[in-house]
Amino acid sequence: MPKKSGLPKEVIDHWPEVLEDIDVKVVPIDYLHSIRVHFEDGKQWEIDVNKTKKQGGSPLDIEETLEEMFTEYEDYIVNVDFRLDTDKIKEDIQKRTRYFLKKNK
Repeated sequence: MPKKSGLPKEVIDHWPEVLEDIDVKVVPIDYLHSIRVHFEDGKQWEIDVNKTKKQGGSPLDIEETLEEMFTEYEDYIVNVDFRLDTDKIKEDIQKRTRYFLKKNK
């Protein structure tokens, strides 16, 4: 029986032969596309992680900023949706797989 990945179905559907068996506990900032924060008053914040990276934000800076925001607003946050950059995940897995297969021939 495959492990429950914890990934949303629409993400798994993007590349099921790989993503359906991955157990996600931590996702590096490099693999986040955006983050949606839902507040108890109905407001929603969309944080475009890709845009921040393109503007020179380092993964460590982004992580620290997000941590501060989550700490400051934790009493008002109802839900947080982490949107994955599945194209980047797929590209990196394929690249590492090709490297691994060449190395072990």
